[in-house]
Amino acid sequence: MIHTPYLLFLGDAPDHLAAKVAQGIRDWNPDAARGQFRLPGCGADMGLPDMTLEQAKAAGVKTIVVGVANRGGVISPAWKAVLKQGIEMGFDVAAGLHNLLRHEPDLAAAAQANGRTLHDVRVPTDTYPIADGKRRTGKRCLAIGTDCSVGKMYTGLAMDAEMRARGLKSTFRPTGQTGILITGNGVPLDAVVADFMAGAVEWLTPDNDADHWDHIEGQGSLFHVSFSGVTMALIHGGQPDAMVMCHEPSRTHMRGLPDYDLPTLEVLRDTALPLARIANPKARITGVSINTKAYGEDEAKRYLEEVEARIGLPTVDPYRMGAARLVDALNAI
Repeated sequence: MIHTPYLLFLGDAPDHLAAKVAQGIRDWNPDAARGQFRLPGCGADMGLPDMTLEQAKAAGVKTIVVGVANRGGVISPAWKAVLKQGIEMGFDVAAGLHNLLRHEPDLAAAAQANGRTLHDVRVPTDTYPIADGKRRTGKRCLAIGTDCSVGKMYTGLAMDAEMRARGLKSTFRPTGQTGILITGNGVPLDAVVADFMAGAVEWLTPDNDADHWDHIEGQGSLFHVSFSGVTMALIHGGQPDAMVMCHEPSRTHMRGLPDYDLPTLEVLRDTALPLARIANPKARITGVSINTKAYGEDEAKRYLEEVEARIGLPTVDPYRMGAARLVDALNAI
């Protein structure tokens, strides 16, 4: 169990997208986010009080959460100096990096000496089966994206929140470190051995009531050559009845891959749907989620209207304007 409240450690993140773990916690579990800690040169700001470790202790913080998701998941010496001091002051530390806290000898020794806990959220804690492809009762919705970090998690969380506000049966199913830190459970899918990834998604989304929706957190993109494998596991293991396409229109190339252009929504639709129908012949795409954070109100409205006219599906920014129309589309199935 990871104890709250949190101090969100932003380190030297160059921008908000690099601190997406912290951003997700701040947006979806704000009661747990007491403050932020930033190193000199940090380009991210969650709008939370900047705290020293001493101030965080006085504010009742229990756990320092590494809120940065850098490429490769590296814990730098500058980060370790702060984290080690925090452990010695009585904080637990949680991180979802591929570079595990427990594998850093100085951090592990400090935790042992001070009776503190290191939470490596990206380490699977359960044994997962190999997927068998059997149909499960209940309904499932999967967010799929033209790229990484385009709003798939936010889409699932927003749809789940809208359904629960209406008194409908719904569960958000986290598959990454941020979702796990927000909800307290889930599967760190990109750390599962490849042969068991689809089975882990089956395990995460078991049989349920006929009118219950699981909102499966999307990962990666079929078009991102670094991370497409995890997306395929979600499509086949999730056997989604519905998929919502997610896109961030200000991108000039795939994240981290300057030589790769983003696919169009039409290409995503025409690629993902046949793959989904291998596992669920009734799979369909029911809506489009656009991350319009880079746009002003009028520009965002125009872009959403253009996409909806072009694609012929409800098109919204669910974080900016709510997910009601996306949920309406699910209820029409």
